[in-house]
Amino acid sequence: MSTSKDKSKIHRLSLKGSSKLVAEFFEYSINSILFQRGVYPPEDFTTVKKYGLNMLVTSDDQVKAYIKKIMSQLNKWMLGGKISKLVVVITDKETGEHIERWQFDVQIHGKHTKIKSSHKTADKENDTPGDASPEAAAVVEKTEKEIQEEIQAIFRQITASVTFLPVLDGDCTFNVLVYADADSDVPVEWGDSDAKEIKNAEKVQLRSFSTNNHRVETMVSYRLAD
Repeated sequence: MSTSKDKSKIHRLSLKGSSKLVAEFFEYSINSILFQRGVYPPEDFTTVKKYGLNMLVTSDDQVKAYIKKIMSQLNKWMLGGKISKLVVVITDKETGEHIERWQFDVQIHGKHTKIKSSHKTADKENDTPGDASPEAAAVVEKTEKEIQEEIQAIFRQITASVTFLPVLDGDCTFNVLVYADADSDVPVEWGDSDAKEIKNAEKVQLRSFSTNNHRVETMVSYRLAD
């Protein structure tokens, strides 16, 4: 009897639950990047508890509305298994030059077809790092605690990134790009975009996390100092 009860505590995260978890991770990642990289002033953020950490989220109404709009669509695409990558690009307002690019590659376990990129994003960058690795393909039963610990490690790295990323000078803005399957339903307000790559970029691979359904790899590219 007790064995059955114990087993019930280790439950498998459903595809729907996994999709929601990944989308939520993206939302907090966007907020963390905006705060840690000083895209908006510290007073524009409030602290919330998430993943067992103190997370900072924007309190600016316009930025909140923009992120909410992104997340509304992102949730639908995640549930439909339509997303292969999410990118946060930081751009110098004055020069229009892209100076930092945070890339989150998404792999759905068991989905081996190449994903065509499209809306609100790039076009010809289909292969994601680690796609062919046995680790990426393996489906391993994981507890929520294990998943949370992996997510915590990523956010700690995002926080620590200020130690190696160049200081962002001047006013910056950001864009969110979503690589979605070509057959995805796309709202009219979402436009196609180029990849917004950084020329001669330095790239740093950060940690990853995985659920029973998804694997997310994280990488940041940045412009080398002149």
